[in-house]
Amino acid sequence: MDMYPLGIHKFFLNNQNLITAIEENNMLNKISHKKIRALICSIIMALGHIPISYGVVIPNDIQLAEKQEIVRNNGADPVSLDIAKAESNIAMNIINDFFDTLVGTDKQGHIIPKLAVSWETKDNKTWVFHLRKGIKWSDGTPITANDVVFSWRRLTDPKTHSPYGSYFVDASVMNAKAILAGKKKVEALGVKALNDSTLEVTLEKPVGYFLHMLSFNITSPISEKAVEKQGDKWTQPEFFVSSGAFKLAEWKINEKIVGVRNPYYWDDKNTVINKVTYLSLSSDTSDLNRYLAGEIDITLTIPIDYFASLKKKIGSQIHISPILATYYYAFNNKKPLFNDIRVRQALNLALDRDIIANKIIAQGQIPAYTFLPPGIGGFKFKQPDYASWTQEQRNAKARQLLSEAGFNKEHPLSFNLLFNTSNSQKKIIIATTAMWKKNLGVIANMKAEEWKVMLDHERQGKFDVARSGWVGVYNNPMSFLQILKTNQTNNLSLYTNKNFDNWLDKAGETNNQEDFQQALDILEKDIPIIPVYHPITAVLVKPYIGGYYSDLMGRVSTKDLYVIKH
Repeated sequence: MDMYPLGIHKFFLNNQNLITAIEENNMLNKISHKKIRALICSIIMALGHIPISYGVVIPNDIQLAEKQEIVRNNGADPVSLDIAKAESNIAMNIINDFFDTLVGTDKQGHIIPKLAVSWETKDNKTWVFHLRKGIKWSDGTPITANDVVFSWRRLTDPKTHSPYGSYFVDASVMNAKAILAGKKKVEALGVKALNDSTLEVTLEKPVGYFLHMLSFNITSPISEKAVEKQGDKWTQPEFFVSSGAFKLAEWKINEKIVGVRNPYYWDDKNTVINKVTYLSLSSDTSDLNRYLAGEIDITLTIPIDYFASLKKKIGSQIHISPILATYYYAFNNKKPLFNDIRVRQALNLALDRDIIANKIIAQGQIPAYTFLPPGIGGFKFKQPDYASWTQEQRNAKARQLLSEAGFNKEHPLSFNLLFNTSNSQKKIIIATTAMWKKNLGVIANMKAEEWKVMLDHERQGKFDVARSGWVGVYNNPMSFLQILKTNQTNNLSLYTNKNFDNWLDKAGETNNQEDFQQALDILEKDIPIIPVYHPITAVLVKPYIGGYYSDLMGRVSTKDLYVIKH
């Protein structure tokens, strides 16, 4: 059931699903598979040119406010709005509004056209994308296939040092791995412009979820001319060039980022909001207070301490949405302290996830015993054995393991736990350190840092254990497991296991549950990270905001919203 009937109404056919469905239909068993695929490619090309409604469908009885402006809290300043250098949801929330990908997904998870109006493939290795006619950057210059080539090369170039530099390696784009390793030049990347509006992408092997990978914001093209002309300054408001519904108008460091409507956006006629302001409030209490004072329309979160009372008083303004995400603690696996697997296992077992998820936060979060969120990709993975134990049984086993590793009251295990400054985060961290102290006698020193500082320390490996989280960028187990592969740019824990890598490579080809499970079993044995809970998105939204919808990746597109007269 659609919980948000005022949202966008979109439709497009997932070509691989269509091909599979027809090939499995016994009624067509007299037609060769080659002919079927040729037929489907023709259908897809035709469907790609059918007009599709992207704009908000506003009910006839709704009267819009004269002032179409929205204020959203974003929690902090992004490290960068340069797509190749952006990291975390703090940046992606804004990039999602400022830039379009080639393809997107609708509420049902189906692939839909965005900058690309159609595409085809004959073998799932060579893909051809056709860009929309007349699409422009926010400065009025044409968006071309060459911009896509430039952007993808730049993302993969090791000189860029992108947090997502290995993304096209995971997508099996031709030569991406060799380029990232410095063995080939970026020009060898399997992407080329056949002409201004046609892009060809070559993969080293078929990837069943390739189109879904292209729906992630990191694959959005940026303007080659803007970057070449301005260098790193291109993200400043006076030089900023975007392809999405909004463009950057103002950036006051540690205060706010302002986006205004992009008149050159290809679907501007179906956009209602004229201005969006993203505040950089790290305090969830300040976020709430300014919301209640009428200064914020959509909060970033809801403070743990106030959730129950707010639910009673203004429950209709609370929006809870599922999200493919996992909150976890990352061990620095390069630290000698954590070389002993028994230490990692003990800390994992002694953490009472049920208390953290259901009593500390208590907003609908799910205790996590595996890195993968429930139901991801339509799969159902088994839980580790200890998930069915009582917490007392886990604690007893944890004490045994830690003792065998040489730690006791006279020689306690001690380390720093890095986290970002936030009232809600602090409550979770306090509970965690208290559990480890009570159950194991472990001394975990809390080390709070501002958001950007924490990210910088994590990126440089300057931590013992760090709190982190991962939101799936597409609905497939690979979206999570790939960040733990050897030398992957998002491998925060610096984990390496060739057997895990090999099983994951195989799963990437087969998209088979058994192969993913093999990789997951290795991960759950090694414990390079501690899964804590699977989050939900819980925010406050003013009753006069229409069209609110948060997708499984936690993205809320401002272009889908509108302000009702109030």
